[in-house]
Amino acid sequence: MYKIEKEHTTKLLMNLVSIDSPYFEEDNVMDFVYEWFNQNNMEPFIHDYHEKKVTGFKGKNIVVNLEGKKSGPVICINGHLDTVKLCNGWTVNPKGEIIGDRLYGVGALDMKSGCASTMIALKAFHENHSDFNGKIIATYVSVEEGPYGMGTNSLIEDGYLNDVDFSIVTEPSAGFTGESFPNICLGARGGYGLEVEFFGVSSHAATPEMGINAVSDASKFICELENIDYKKDPHLGKGSACVVAVESDGGACSVPDYAKLRLFWHIVVGESEKTITDEIEKALKRANIQCRYNIKFREAPSEGSKGFMPYTITGEEPLAKDFMETIKNVCKTKPSVSYFQSIGDFNYLGSRLGAPAVIFGAAGSNFHGIDEYAELESVFKTAEVIYAFLEKVLCNQ
Repeated sequence: MYKIEKEHTTKLLMNLVSIDSPYFEEDNVMDFVYEWFNQNNMEPFIHDYHEKKVTGFKGKNIVVNLEGKKSGPVICINGHLDTVKLCNGWTVNPKGEIIGDRLYGVGALDMKSGCASTMIALKAFHENHSDFNGKIIATYVSVEEGPYGMGTNSLIEDGYLNDVDFSIVTEPSAGFTGESFPNICLGARGGYGLEVEFFGVSSHAATPEMGINAVSDASKFICELENIDYKKDPHLGKGSACVVAVESDGGACSVPDYAKLRLFWHIVVGESEKTITDEIEKALKRANIQCRYNIKFREAPSEGSKGFMPYTITGEEPLAKDFMETIKNVCKTKPSVSYFQSIGDFNYLGSRLGAPAVIFGAAGSNFHGIDEYAELESVFKTAEVIYAFLEKVLCNQ
């Protein structure tokens, strides 16, 4: 009988964090995870994909299928093994350092913590239960931090997740929301990347009134973004528009005749490309711009990956309810309920599979920043929750 111990999750998390895996450069960590599952007799396989349309990237995911002898729920467990790039300013070892109950390192919280938890939970379930009902599809994906969520998107589009009844994404819900562990997210805002181009008329900078300044019009539009009447969702709150890049150049002494703004626009349920376009048109009209303009959503690998659609669940869905009860039983307290404010692979799982998806994972802080850390007790408890939930829904029918 394999019993999950804190030292198991801590050691595995340290091993994962010690391997550099910025998005587009995940091969080494994928190899480690593949071999780890192989050594634990769970027969992983590598799902290769090639995103030909936009990036040309050839990536891979690790998939582990554990199938019971009788029919039952199909549970998807999802986590990403890539991280953001190493930033400047770290004061501890970015490849892993334990101080007290914190493990510091790039990706320690986001989200190698969740991957370590589910890997140990699956090891325990596989060793302790040779006969169960249903199926577990565990996916350890690439390029979640990069564009388009390509790893999970490819699994969906290649049909690997067609029959899923419930998805668990072990992103660090407590760490992201700032709530005490345990915290569960029952949905997330969505979002789109897009550009607004402004086409003006050049003139000498000494006589700017003879031209139409594309930068000036772009600036007026940026100011009007503050006056957008965003739709309000009772759970997700409101959307938001953020200018993430500005491009223009009038040369040494000319009125710039071109400017481009790149935006990321978070949305809530009920909003879409059309509602975003409508709000941009209204803002441009309020700004009284003189330029011609063009609104262009970013090119995407496929129709399904053009945007990250928002979603919510009630928490009363049978498997979601079972999951929340499991958290309470394992952690001896009810989880707080939140809704994720940004985007991730959970958007694809929650909006494209026709099945509920929850986000549940470790506590910690500084994700995507210096001195990122995960709280080790919460990593261990996450593993216990995943294991207990799998037992509850797959072994007690």
